Amino acid sequence: MSRLLSSALSMRRDPRMLKLPPYLSLVCLLVGIVWLVLLPLDNYSRRTYISENALLPGQVHTYFGGSEQNIFRAYRRELDAFVNESNSNINNRLELILNAAGIKVGRQIYAYNSAGNTYSGENLYGILQAPRGDATEAIVLVAAWSSIDDTFNGNGVALALTLARYFKRWSLWSKDIIVLIPPDSRTGTQAWVDAYHDAHDSNNVASLPLKSGALQGAIAIDYALDQTFEGVHIIYDGTNGQLPNLDLINSIVNIGGGQMGMQTAIQGMRHHGDSYRGRLTTMLRGMLKQGLGICAGPHSSFIPYHVDAVTLQPYGAGWHDEMAMGRVVEGTFRSLNNLLEHLHQSFFFYLLMQKDRFVSIGTYLPSAMLLAANFTIMAIFLWVKSGQPSAPIPGLTAATCEKYAPELSKAPQSSSPIHTTERDLSLPLGIVAGCHAASVIPLFTFNIAPATSVISKYSVAALLNAVAPPVVVYLAAHFAGLSVAELLQQASFGWNIWAMYTPIVIWCIWWPAWLVAMTNVLIKTSD
Repeated sequence: MSRLLSSALSMRRDPRMLKLPPYLSLVCLLVGIVWLVLLPLDNYSRRTYISENALLPGQVHTYFGGSEQNIFRAYRRELDAFVNESNSNINNRLELILNAAGIKVGRQIYAYNSAGNTYSGENLYGILQAPRGDATEAIVLVAAWSSIDDTFNGNGVALALTLARYFKRWSLWSKDIIVLIPPDSRTGTQAWVDAYHDAHDSNNVASLPLKSGALQGAIAIDYALDQTFEGVHIIYDGTNGQLPNLDLINSIVNIGGGQMGMQTAIQGMRHHGDSYRGRLTTMLRGMLKQGLGICAGPHSSFIPYHVDAVTLQPYGAGWHDEMAMGRVVEGTFRSLNNLLEHLHQSFFFYLLMQKDRFVSIGTYLPSAMLLAANFTIMAIFLWVKSGQPSAPIPGLTAATCEKYAPELSKAPQSSSPIHTTERDLSLPLGIVAGCHAASVIPLFTFNIAPATSVISKYSVAALLNAVAPPVVVYLAAHFAGLSVAELLQQASFGWNIWAMYTPIVIWCIWWPAWLVAMTNVLIKTSD
């Protein structure tokens, strides 16, 4: 065993070993890319299916409709009457509506500070106690006053109020139903979910006066469309790339498409032709959003607490109305009401390439590992290679080599081995550690400091033009039609309110790695 170990260690000085890593790295890179682009094919992906048998999606008859449409229209006209009032006055009106339906109401005040801006408001929510339950489990229905696009979510709020009144009359519920109406789709839901799980800062977010049991799922309605619609867009991306259980998405697709005859779409692919290009585009869009880790909707705040949630957003012009949307929500709630335990049997790590086709982590992970191995191999190769200096012969030119090539080939070759310098790891490790330690400065500056300090947009622009990653940030802001200050404020918002990891990745991983690379390029080596 010792002889084998000694032989293996001696091979590291063999010059032939340094010829292999570049080719091995190239093979890993090519195989990883090919593996990725093969995933949309039928042979490498699978059709979705329901793993949790208790869900039984689409197996029950939904009754939402008929006279409920008159209730919906009455609520919508009432909402339009006070749409321009303050958040507190709006909640006063909403509280009267929920109280009239026999629902207990709670209110919560919150205020977040981020990059010199204050995001404040008041959440209103009501709890329908389950006739057949013991208040140990609950399902949440969310309808923010402002939609994801920052427009009036009139149909969404009116539909939530109508469903709350409708659900109150049924005796089949074994889980409590919570109707949450935050003032916006970004901060309100986050404050409520944090407080529900006692993970809030009491200086900024008030505690909840009313609570129910453990949250089993959540559905958010983003219905700002004022017309009949073609289908429903299922938004499922969570904060920091987390995803809901795939069974929840599959259930909604089954209920909407199978029972209601309604189109369903994901990742903005509203007219998916089930072609290879469509599948690849959908998959890459999902990967991009997971990588950015942004909050995609009100549902995203639930997922870090292991509460499976999605946002439903009607789109297009078609023949479906608000009653059809209500039946989709009713069918989904009826399925979640059947659960005997938390969703766990299906997948939490997946890539959807169509509403009914996906790849699991065991299929796509080798591609990512091969791409990562490419960088590791080349880093080790370059580090070892740097220990073998090759000083040029003074006065030796290409013409001289060509002229005396025959004589040089006949000359006896020196048998003395090439001197290899052992590479000390203390210096590079110190540089890497120092760069990562220095990353605290931009992380603190861009996420904590107020936008109105000495750190003006001109100094930020100067810094962005000085180092490469901020240049990318600057260009991204330009192409997005935003100023650098606005983009940094949005990043600060995600850090302070959603606990988004993207700033850490940019300033503590990407930026230090770039500094290390620049140090390697610009450093002057000695003989």
